[in-house]
Amino acid sequence: MGIKYNNTILPLAKQLRKEMTKEERHLWFDFLRYYSVRFLRQKVIGNYIADFYCAKAKLIVELDGSQHYEDENIKKDKQRTDFFTTHGILVVRIPNTEVNCNFSGVCEYIDSIVNERLALLNPSSL
Repeated sequence: MGIKYNNTILPLAKQLRKEMTKEERHLWFDFLRYYSVRFLRQKVIGNYIADFYCAKAKLIVELDGSQHYEDENIKKDKQRTDFFTTHGILVVRIPNTEVNCNFSGVCEYIDSIVNERLALLNPSSL
């Protein structure tokens, strides 16, 4: 059974898809959109909106701008991560600066995490 989601935040998720940050656009259009394992962007899960979600790997990729390093947002991010973790979803946080300065490394990192998760969750399918 899937995680119930808060449909009142669906309009916000749609808006965020239209107004992606520069780093989100770069990662989506230049890597995740055509990645071999399907990712969704701005996916509503529970009361939260994940930047990028891969259901098959039970993986969320979050891109973090500078606001994520402020005390209040660190606490909120921990709550989000704790929620996802209790549902068996791994959250990977990547600073925007890495997307801007080391894009190929970010792509390789995501690819390695996806492959690890797939092997862990579906060992007989490899």
